[in-house]
Amino acid sequence: MKLTTMLLEKKLKTLAVNEPNSADVLNPHSDNPLIWPLLSLLQSSNHSWKVHHLATELQQKGLLHNLDSQPEKNLFKRNFLLMNALYELQDMLMPKQWLQVKAMEIQLFRIIPNNADILHHQDAALREYYLDWKNYDTCVNVVREMLESFWNNYQEYIGLNLQLMNKGHALKVFELDDTASNKDIRKQWRKLALKWHPDRDQGNAEKFKEVCEAWQTLRENNLVA
Repeated sequence: MKLTTMLLEKKLKTLAVNEPNSADVLNPHSDNPLIWPLLSLLQSSNHSWKVHHLATELQQKGLLHNLDSQPEKNLFKRNFLLMNALYELQDMLMPKQWLQVKAMEIQLFRIIPNNADILHHQDAALREYYLDWKNYDTCVNVVREMLESFWNNYQEYIGLNLQLMNKGHALKVFELDDTASNKDIRKQWRKLALKWHPDRDQGNAEKFKEVCEAWQTLRENNLVA
């Protein structure tokens, strides 16, 4: 296990050859919209996935496109986005569900393994790598534009209402008021989106859409960076 992790980390460092200037790259604080379609795919299947099979499914749904003109960099960036979303989702689902995140063996387990904490700790180095946007090898504005494009595609895919609700209504949907901070809004968005995601037990498609519309409204009103 440790040897495999070390080899993968070494490969990642080799792929990310054009290290960006740390002064130019900041965490874009944008939610990776691939989280939600990935949850649907994993929730609807009982088998494990390979990362490139997940990519193919998302491409067929129009949610993942080419990210770089160079094939090698396109492959790396695509995998980075997928792994970023998977590790985000892993943390969101714990401790109720276990998402195994390995490039060739990705699977959602409804029963938490007894050694989940140990497995989670073993992957700490890779998780930290993929959750750090500096390793995507591009500037923060490009990352923001890319995630905005993905979000718009996902918005069309799930059929959101293009006429945004007003800010007060959006905050009410999030069970917040005008004093809510950026952090409060983001935390509540993930909590409610995960709660109402239609592919989860007790999920509700209409409430999920309403939460997504509230999120989009608050983003449009610049309440979320």
